[in-house]
This record gives sequence, structure tokens and C-alpha cells, in this order.
Amino acid sequence: METIELDSEFEIIEAAEDEVDTVSFFEVESSLVKILKKWSDVTEVISIADKWKGGKLILEPGDTSLQSKEIPIESFFHKITMVRDRLRVMEQKINSSKNLDEQEKIDLQQYITRSYGSLTTFNVLFKLKTQQFVGQKSS
Repeated sequence: METIELDSEFEIIEAAEDEVDTVSFFEVESSLVKILKKWSDVTEVISIADKWKGGKLILEPGDTSLQSKEIPIESFFHKITMVRDRLRVMEQKINSSKNLDEQEKIDLQQYITRSYGSLTTFNVLFKLKTQQFVGQKSS
């Protein structure tokens, strides 16, 4: 790899004026971020809603002779987001599979979409609406 100074002189081989669509750095960066999110195993930082920070999830059994269970809500939230990340990886692997035909990919994708739909109950925990679970949209 070679580093080139910003003020280096370049030889212009062919210049195109007004023939090429220009793309801003922001558009290139946005596109790259979308591609990386879609196709990499890198997980995004997901924040819990402020009102839940420091809270706890209490599970109380119907049988009063049994002990209840308390879990820090941040731990529960982390597990929920890990399920989502694993579903996304599975979705990517299905979509890029060479061993599945298109109908099999569609069928498996529908199961994943329904799984997201089942997890929408936990959307109340997310700080950002854009990071929430989305199930099948009604048409």
C-alpha cells in the first residue's frame, strides 16, 4: 500500500466534463455503511431506552411457593439484541447460499420475518426506533 499526499501532482489522462454523475462523499459513505451493515458480522451499537437503564426484569411464578427471578434489564436487552444479530447473520447466509433455490430462500426468509414480528414486543426497550424489530408489513 502506498500513501499519496493530498497535494501531490497527478497526470490527467482523460477529463470528463458534465458527462459523469457526481456523488458526494456523504452518499458514498452512506452506501458503504449500508453494505457493511447488510453483509458483515459486525454488530452496531444498540442503546437501551434511558427509562430502562438500571432497571430489572422480575419474573414471578404463578406458584407462590417458588422463588421469583430478577435479571438486570440491560442483560436481558443484550440477549434480545444478540438474537436479532444472529437472525440477521442467518438471513445473510440464506440470501448468499448457492445450495438453496430461490423458493427455498423465500420460504426461509418468511420464517425470519415472522421471528422479527414475534420479537416486536421488546421494541419498547430500544432507544432508537430505527433499531427496533420489524415484522411483516401489512399491505
